[in-house]
Amino acid sequence: MKKKSMGNSFLLFLTAFIWGVAFVAQRVGMDYIGPFSFNGARFLMGSVVLLPLVCVRRKKDKEKGVPRAGLKITFTGGICCGLALCSAALCQQIGIMYTTVGKAGFITTLYIVIVPIMGIFLGKKAGGRIWMGAGLAAVGMYLLCMSERLVLSKGDTYVFICAILFSIHILVIDYFSPKADGVELSCIQFLTAGVISSILAFVFEQPQLQSFIDGIIPLAYAGIMSSGVAYTLQVVGQKDMDPTVASLILSMESVFSVLAGWMILGQALSGRELFGCVMVFGAVILVQLPDKKRS
Repeated sequence: MKKKSMGNSFLLFLTAFIWGVAFVAQRVGMDYIGPFSFNGARFLMGSVVLLPLVCVRRKKDKEKGVPRAGLKITFTGGICCGLALCSAALCQQIGIMYTTVGKAGFITTLYIVIVPIMGIFLGKKAGGRIWMGAGLAAVGMYLLCMSERLVLSKGDTYVFICAILFSIHILVIDYFSPKADGVELSCIQFLTAGVISSILAFVFEQPQLQSFIDGIIPLAYAGIMSSGVAYTLQVVGQKDMDPTVASLILSMESVFSVLAGWMILGQALSGRELFGCVMVFGAVILVQLPDKKRS
């Protein structure tokens, strides 16, 4: 069980790394296409990338006689996860247009505090160590991402709503992931989010083929790596894992986003930001420490 927990933690850590680098891709992608078009294309791309894997896994399980989850629970879970993902991602993408990356990174990671609060109303308990880790991570995120006074502007409001919706997304995955295949669940949620975002793109934007071609590099990373790979790792990694602990590990995406900005865009890290990184790493280590054995 301990090895399985470590494996799940590594998958979520890798997810956070991919998402952190995706912050750069999302920001660059907005130079070519609108937020609805960007999310519609990336999620549909992620769904298509996973489709062959779904077929191969189904064929192998059928040959081995491995029982699979029912289509009803798989589609229900995928659609519910897709609705939450679509809403959260769109609010984040729109918010990035009107606020700084620092504010967006900090406000988004407020889900590390929102998840345990929501969990209380769902009958889940969070120990004192997890609450301490959440508080430490929140302070670390503030030092890492905030460089000016926090005032909820239009963009900040969108990203704050995004943090709430991502908290719901984490809890929805926590509910459905033990009941359905993780890859199929991920594929359906991307398809759901992609279709909804594409419809909104044609309603509120004017998608042009040339714009997608010009922005193919950030779009491909967001669609294949951030969507097709990372969200699948999240679904698989969260299986049988405490959602509060999962949210703390996933909050590392902001740390990686700053590092990616430094390495790819040449943005320097200040001493304050480095100290924030240390605090976030400390929070993740804190919640991963084993509980004391009871007599």
